[in-house]
Amino acid sequence: MLLSQGINVCLEYHKSNSRINTVKAYEFVLSKLFDHFDERDMDSISPEEMLSFLTMLCEGSKQGTKKTRYSYLRSFFNFIRNNIDYDFKNPCDTPMFKRTFRHSESTQWDIIDKEIVDEVIFRTTNSRNRLMLELMARGGMRISEVLKLTPADVFDQKLVLRNPKSGREHELVYIPQKLAERLNEYINNKHIDPDNRIFPITYVGARAMVRKVGRMVGITLRPHDLRRHAATYASRSGIPIEIVSKVILRHANLSTTQRYLGKVTDKEASRWIDNLYC
Repeated sequence: MLLSQGINVCLEYHKSNSRINTVKAYEFVLSKLFDHFDERDMDSISPEEMLSFLTMLCEGSKQGTKKTRYSYLRSFFNFIRNNIDYDFKNPCDTPMFKRTFRHSESTQWDIIDKEIVDEVIFRTTNSRNRLMLELMARGGMRISEVLKLTPADVFDQKLVLRNPKSGREHELVYIPQKLAERLNEYINNKHIDPDNRIFPITYVGARAMVRKVGRMVGITLRPHDLRRHAATYASRSGIPIEIVSKVILRHANLSTTQRYLGKVTDKEASRWIDNLYC
């Protein structure tokens, strides 16, 4: 089978069965593959040639990006073997590839204690800034999602995210009732039009604000630290991880959520066991 034929079949399958972000990733990697090998017969592509191509494609990239691109290529060739040509040998399926493009150990993030997050929020007197902090820390929102919010997206405790990162048409965020009341009060007091942004500041300005309030309590604080806090606090409060993953973080799979959650210390482990069997 010619490479172009295999690429077309694979992309048609993913356009019907995969999320838009997955399709875009396949389109990028497979277009580079075709640019490099042109109308080659797929059986003629050797592991050595694929290794050379992947090394070139991933030059200057982080290890996570290298692994992702390798995974898409390996999955493409597996698709051909499993669905079209059972005798086809995947040129990416060798120990050398797995050693070269394996993922580095996942980063374990430091999770900020609830008491510190509460102090950051309570000491923030600017109503706009406090609402933004709470939407991240109580609603698990990304800073980019907070900045895109308009009054038309607010339905009491439910917020609608248009064109989210996942590639879906929309997603829902659920926030506490008291936060919802303060958000609506802020919108009404500021007379914000339904289609205007509630927080019309730049991404750089929002990050600077978060760093500043962190310094106020003596910590280095980034917007995503508040999202991670929302997930970890919910998990340690007994919320099932499926709810943390699908509702609070809106992740596609649990493995992504698990990387967000902080490590359990010996003290915490002992306390939970005591509570369980007391």
